[in-house]
Amino acid sequence: MASSIPKLIITTHHAAADLQQKGFNSPQPLKIWESLTVTKGDANLCITSMPGIHGPSILKAVLPPVMGSMLEFQTPNLETKFRLYITGDTLIHKHLHEIPQRYPHIDLALIHLGGTKAYGILLTMDAKQGVQAIQIIAPHTTIPIHFNDYTVFKLPLEDFQQAVIQAGLEHKVKYLNHGDTYTFTVA
Repeated sequence: MASSIPKLIITTHHAAADLQQKGFNSPQPLKIWESLTVTKGDANLCITSMPGIHGPSILKAVLPPVMGSMLEFQTPNLETKFRLYITGDTLIHKHLHEIPQRYPHIDLALIHLGGTKAYGILLTMDAKQGVQAIQIIAPHTTIPIHFNDYTVFKLPLEDFQQAVIQAGLEHKVKYLNHGDTYTFTVA
C-alpha cells in the first residue's frame, strides 16, 4: 500500500534551490526555528530547523548555510513523547544556547564531529566543541556521528572519548560503529 506521506527533503533555502535545479521536486526549505509537521495515522513528527554555522568569520561567507534539526515525535494531541536533536555540521556559536531554552528536555542528540580545518580555521566540531555542545544542549543521551565519514575529518574518536571522560560526561554518551543500532525508549 502506498504511503500518503509526501517524500520531502527538509533543508536550507540555499540547498533547496540547488536541489530543485538538479531535478528534485520536493525540497522543503525551513528558516531557523521554523517547523513542519508530518502526520501519519495517529503519529506526528514535528521537524524544526535549528541554528547552525559551518564556519566562522570570512569562511561563513563562502561556505553554504547549514542547519541542525529538532525532531519531536508526538501523539495525536501534539504531546511530545521523544525529542531528538541533530546538530548538523555546525560549530559552537551563541545561538546554540537558545536551543535548551526553547527545548528544555532533549532525549537524544546526534552530534556531528570531524575536527576539519581550512587554513587553520575549524569547520566541524572537534573534541572540545563536541563536549561543549553536550554541556550546552544537555541531552539525556548523546551519540557522536559523522566523525569518520570523509578523509578530511581529522578528529580521532578517541580524542572525543577522552574529552568526554575528562568532562565527567561518559554516562551521557553512547558510541556506535557503522551498522550498529541504537534502541531508545519512549516514555
